[in-house]
Amino acid sequence: MNVKEYMATLGQQARDASRRIVAATTGEKNQALLATADALEANREALAAANAIDMENGRANGLDAALLDRLELSPKVIDGMIDGLRQVAALPDPCGEITDLSYRPSGIQVGKMRVPLGVIGIIYESRPNVTIDAASLCLKSGNATILRGGSEAINSNKAIAECIKSGLKAAGLPEACVQVVETTDRAAVGELISMEDYVDVIVPRGGKSLIERISNDAKVAVIKHLDGICHVYIDDKADLEKAFNIALNAKTHRYGVCNAMETLLVAEAVAAEILPRLADAYRDKGVELRGCEKTRDIIDAAVANDEDWATEYLAPVLSIRVVADMDAAMDHIRQYSSAHTESIVTEDYSRGRRFIAEVDSSSVMINASTRFADGFEYGLGAEIGISTDKIHARGPVGLEGLTSQKWIVLGDGHIRQ
Repeated sequence: MNVKEYMATLGQQARDASRRIVAATTGEKNQALLATADALEANREALAAANAIDMENGRANGLDAALLDRLELSPKVIDGMIDGLRQVAALPDPCGEITDLSYRPSGIQVGKMRVPLGVIGIIYESRPNVTIDAASLCLKSGNATILRGGSEAINSNKAIAECIKSGLKAAGLPEACVQVVETTDRAAVGELISMEDYVDVIVPRGGKSLIERISNDAKVAVIKHLDGICHVYIDDKADLEKAFNIALNAKTHRYGVCNAMETLLVAEAVAAEILPRLADAYRDKGVELRGCEKTRDIIDAAVANDEDWATEYLAPVLSIRVVADMDAAMDHIRQYSSAHTESIVTEDYSRGRRFIAEVDSSSVMINASTRFADGFEYGLGAEIGISTDKIHARGPVGLEGLTSQKWIVLGDGHIRQ
């Protein structure tokens, strides 16, 4: 079977399975999740053995230390996968929820019901634990899914897939509710993003180049974000102790994540007071600083240019700009932000309200680190990714983001007059 035929077979099986899982009860879905968790626990040695092959191949193929770290299924990572499944099982089931039910003058009742999207294709790199994250969220939200992980994790993903099949079987659900693509041929991605008859939504998780390719080539709707160029603005009405802690955490808590701050904006009136202290703290953590001319008049920093303002570093590098006021900060954000996450530090209630109303990003914060832009921190339990799109899902995408709503009408023999 060639790749085109293979992917079409997966697509047809997923479409058939989606018609079964849409009718599954919450109990059946939870049973599948918990049984999968038990299967992971029982098959730790098999998972470790499969992962060892991937790790050995990765080293032989020259994967860098960061990618090898993401690839490894350590006991701690397996624990996290098991815990994640149990957490998703404990979340409320969004499917079937009816809202906004009201009577119309005609006597009918009109409302909205939350329903699955159908079949979700997920394309991701490196981390085999994403296989469990994606499968659990799609399953709980009543969707069938086709998972295409990176070729470097193929053996790990196959081993995880066997545990998922065991869980689905234990709950009496079709194994095709969750299918892992078992070919490393890159043509499989091109087929997956073009199967309009079988796939309803694509979710890419990975680097910018992968997401750009999927966004440009997909014939199926895509939930995605390209960059995480996140900003923190320190207002001249800020509590500078709060500002120090937030600006330090937003940049240095973790570097290679999409919700890390990449540009710090500081009001001119407080820049001389707050920047030297922050610069010392950043340097202690090995962060390279790049700044505008006004920044460099206050602290030692390399020259920041337009390319820096538009760059997601994902590294210990920070751009700093001194601005006149909040309006200038918002102008900068409008020009350079990737619409992911922005935060203002201020004690002025009116300014904070203006900021969250006027800044057009998927998450906007007052007096909080951008690192909170995360499905778990938002109470979603987990997330399938972040969306910077404006239609359907926006921000961290959890169970509700993997569903839609349809109108329902309740009548009793009503006819339109």
